[in-house]
Amino acid sequence: MKNKDEINAFLGKNTAFEGKLEFSGTVRVDGRVKGEIVGDGTLIVGDSARIEADVRVTYLVVSGEFRGSLFAGERVEIRSPGKVFGNIHAPTVIIEEGVIFEGQCRMLETVESGSAEAATPT
Repeated sequence: MKNKDEINAFLGKNTAFEGKLEFSGTVRVDGRVKGEIVGDGTLIVGDSARIEADVRVTYLVVSGEFRGSLFAGERVEIRSPGKVFGNIHAPTVIIEEGVIFEGQCRMLETVESGSAEAATPT
């Protein structure tokens, strides 16, 4: 049995990825990603990360810079020195002091990552 906190994939500080990233488990990004990220699990956006993507995951932790739409089935945490420029859709949202957030936040009771309802906000 895998440790729930075990990182399945890691994109380091000097990496760049463009396209659709799909995963299960936990993924940490410290580099640059542009495109779409879909995962059944946790996405960790490190301090040095620069993400420009639409994201649909279960749990999201942002400490770097993010531009796009965030859809989380359970929770979004934006930790200092994080910067988020985009819209958040999640049942639980935590924004620490010192964070920059420009966008809209919609807290729904449940958001299924990748669902049609989450993909098309009303």
